[in-house]
Amino acid sequence: MAVITVNKDNFENEVIKSEKKVLADFNAAWCGPCRMLGPIIDELANENDSVKFVSINIDENPELAAQYGVASIPCLVLFDGGNEVKRSVGLIPKDEIESLIG
Repeated sequence: MAVITVNKDNFENEVIKSEKKVLADFNAAWCGPCRMLGPIIDELANENDSVKFVSINIDENPELAAQYGVASIPCLVLFDGGNEVKRSVGLIPKDEIESLIG
């Protein structure tokens, strides 16, 4: 499954109301570590059907970044049942992301 681009308009449907766990990647185009993490997230999205992967650009969606207290990027937030259950800040390897999502 491809990574879904999420904004304030579709956040509730794609993340909060999702029946699957959701890994939200808060990022920005100018962020080097975010650009390094992107292909890893894409790879995981194609390998894992049990989790929905979404990308949230903080420059285009500052209200979502503020709502979830995202102060540093890249920031991965795992949602389950619409609630944040885990978080990781900074560039991490694929195996740590797999551990994060369970």
